[in-house]
Amino acid sequence: MVKIDLKFVEGLTLEERASLVSGKDFWFTAKVPGVDRMMMSDGPSGLRKQDIDVAPSDVNNSVDAVCFPSSALTASSFDDDMLFKLGHHLGVAANAEKLGLLLGPGVNIKRSPLAGRNFEYFSEDPLLAGRMGTAYVKGVQEEGVGVSVKHFAANNREDQRFTSSSNIDERTLREIYLAQFERIVKEAHPATLMCSYNRLNGTLNSQNQRLLTEILRNEWGFEGLVMSDWGAVADHVAAIKAGLDLEMPGKGQASVDEIVAAVKDGRLQESTLNRSALRILKVVEKWGKDVTKKESYDKEEQHEFARKMADDSIVLLKNDDQQLPLNDHDSLAIIGELAAKPRFEGGGSSHVNAHHVVTPLDAAPANASYAAGYSLSETKPDEKLTEEAVQLAKQSNRVIFFAGFPEQMETEGFDKKTISLPANQNELLDQVVSVNPNVTVVLENGSVVEMSWADRVPAIVETYLAGEAVGEATWDILTGKVNPSGKLSESFPLRLQDNPTYGTFGKDHDEEDYREGIFVGYRYYDLHDMPVRFPFGHGLSYTTFDYSDLQVNEGSDNVEVSFTVTNSGTVAGKEVTQLYVANHVSRVAMPVKELRDFAKVELQPGESKEVSLTLSRRAFSYYNVKKQQWEADNGEYELMVGSSSRDIRLSTKFELTIGVNPLGEITDDTYIGDVWNDQDPQVQSALKESGLYDVLKPMMADEQWGAISANMPLRSLAATGVEEETREKFMKLVK
Repeated sequence: MVKIDLKFVEGLTLEERASLVSGKDFWFTAKVPGVDRMMMSDGPSGLRKQDIDVAPSDVNNSVDAVCFPSSALTASSFDDDMLFKLGHHLGVAANAEKLGLLLGPGVNIKRSPLAGRNFEYFSEDPLLAGRMGTAYVKGVQEEGVGVSVKHFAANNREDQRFTSSSNIDERTLREIYLAQFERIVKEAHPATLMCSYNRLNGTLNSQNQRLLTEILRNEWGFEGLVMSDWGAVADHVAAIKAGLDLEMPGKGQASVDEIVAAVKDGRLQESTLNRSALRILKVVEKWGKDVTKKESYDKEEQHEFARKMADDSIVLLKNDDQQLPLNDHDSLAIIGELAAKPRFEGGGSSHVNAHHVVTPLDAAPANASYAAGYSLSETKPDEKLTEEAVQLAKQSNRVIFFAGFPEQMETEGFDKKTISLPANQNELLDQVVSVNPNVTVVLENGSVVEMSWADRVPAIVETYLAGEAVGEATWDILTGKVNPSGKLSESFPLRLQDNPTYGTFGKDHDEEDYREGIFVGYRYYDLHDMPVRFPFGHGLSYTTFDYSDLQVNEGSDNVEVSFTVTNSGTVAGKEVTQLYVANHVSRVAMPVKELRDFAKVELQPGESKEVSLTLSRRAFSYYNVKKQQWEADNGEYELMVGSSSRDIRLSTKFELTIGVNPLGEITDDTYIGDVWNDQDPQVQSALKESGLYDVLKPMMADEQWGAISANMPLRSLAATGVEEETREKFMKLVK
């Protein structure tokens, strides 16, 4: 075994080093003397290892593998341990198939419900996306398989994704669009990151030195490999200089020739090429496999895990009058072609050649009858199919109506135009409800659905894309075999028009301006006190949970929060407890509240458990653009504990003291009111010692004059009659 170090790299020919920095045969790194090639594969929700001898780029031609639920659903588990186990199962499969790298997870933020790839991403919230991604990466890599976290960064639309520029202010970039990547890099140490197609503030990400080197490596300490998304490199030489290491899938000999030529004519330093070549070889050394023979693994066990994961993630959105769980005595009408031909996986890089798909119709109980009702290949109603479905609904006690987006509506490569169901589904549902009010709608979709019909049906179950065990998991929830515990990882607005990106998303061919700033998802809806169909973090159970005894204790470097959760119902269940923080002190625009921690608790009927959570300084911080750092300001915060972002059960205010003074450095431009109200002992002492306190006291006591004076800077004190000597003395004392 050769020793991989800089000396080894320098011993390779220029052509050999140039060959290393671009992919080979669509899925491999280059082979050089002493080091074999390494294979990688798509795998966010299951292996998509291609048959390279037949059609290496055919997404439908891949090995038999278990299809796990999509990230849109797995994030709804709010369960770090479950995501770790998912990573473990993916790692086992990848090892058996001799894969060195698994391309996933996708952790971009769900900014707009129209984004075509939302099914592959976790959440609209960076904390949740970061936590789920961290657990996933650790699970895969503990099995000896590297990952490529994607898509770095701000890849939030599919239309014109190769060239469009995501234009984002610095604070929003740090708090919303980079925070989840930062957490994963620092806590899980992924083998690689995959840079996205798009530009960021005008610079192509594959050539973005600030993103790939200054932030990722110099600030966060990333030591792994940066590869490109497939076809994301426009200028290979510029990309290598900026911090990209591996161009995928490569352009064959042309990729090698352009690097060789750049080195020979001085446009690319040999040391820069060597740096990237060494990073690639280090990854191959650590994660590469002997590909001489495949191993077997237990796919049936993996299928059962896929079922359990869906069980723990499916969200019960609505359940009026305890419509669910179903009983054994009622006759059931199963309506909707999605019951027989379910959407259980995403398209593009998420497509898996599923090992054993169990449809909802396959798993249906004996007391159920089926009518297709609509065709997935059409959007217009079919009179014959409609009539059959309506008649079945009339003669049945309960209706289970399967609805969702056909695959042609949402996949990788383009954005959606609507979040409404196809007309044939909406119209059929209206007719079914008119003849039988006992309707449960089961949704199969990759992202947010507009539900104009929601108030007319008593029960709604969100399964997203539930993987190959979709049928078994769906009936586990409907029949009460499993008590639902999933929570929405994204907000469902009443209408598409309510989303902050409405009217601007994807409208400019070249520029995508993030005008909403940090107010994405629930942060926007809360800011405007806007009603939503279902809020972030929402999900019902077949039991009830009570919250009590909220305690907050500030330590020397963190804040400890504890409370008690009790299962006050009659069946065992799991509750996702959510801790939100409201910042009432910082002198910048802040969300009404932000998710800062969560824990999933399993409880038997009548059982109580204490939940203890620890918040670091970062949980109270915002990104201070002027200082270019995260800042936690001392002062008043509110801690809120609840069952969703709009179902807060406990709250308390407290004073943070482990941060910094929000007023910052006092200058001539600091306002009188800010100084007067500052509780910092040094400021209060300086006010009194300088004599400024005695001068300002009567002024600030007058309601009108005090309000006017509060809005004047210290440099204007002379205009209020304060002597300059007094002001200068105060300024010296606070320096």
